[in-house]
Amino acid sequence: MTSQPMTSPPFTTCLWFDTEAEEAATFYTSVFPGAKLGDVARYGEGGPRPAGMVITAEFELNGQRFTALNGGPEYHFTEAISFQIPCADQAEVDYYWERLTAGGGEPGPCGWLKDRFGLSWQVVPTVLPTLLSDPDPDKSARAMKAMLSMGKLDVAELERAHAGQ
Repeated sequence: MTSQPMTSPPFTTCLWFDTEAEEAATFYTSVFPGAKLGDVARYGEGGPRPAGMVITAEFELNGQRFTALNGGPEYHFTEAISFQIPCADQAEVDYYWERLTAGGGEPGPCGWLKDRFGLSWQVVPTVLPTLLSDPDPDKSARAMKAMLSMGKLDVAELERAHAGQ
């Protein structure tokens, strides 16, 4: 069997909510610069949920397309799926961490957090993979140990640990 090229638009990530699809789409587009809120579709008289309730809210973050779906209470987010946010510096780490934990989000270990909807995010400085994969095992081990002790990642502290300071 030969593979066929995709002729449709790029993949879209669908996020399942109970009733918060539009609220979540609005929240996410307020957090990420350049984000776009798209079409919002509502249930009609045919159900299965109340007429007028949002079925889907489309949005785009950093060029990635999403659909927020009000599918009901059957499914919930887990840490098995998360979105990584590569951050150029501590200011970006702080920006995303503060906004995504606001309003009921939960800080987690090693740069992970859950937003108020329960969706997991990894707020990661772009220097981290370099520090953790240093060919000098002592440097990489110190960076790993420092990372494992943190919630929100501290770029300067990671670099100090890597350098042995």
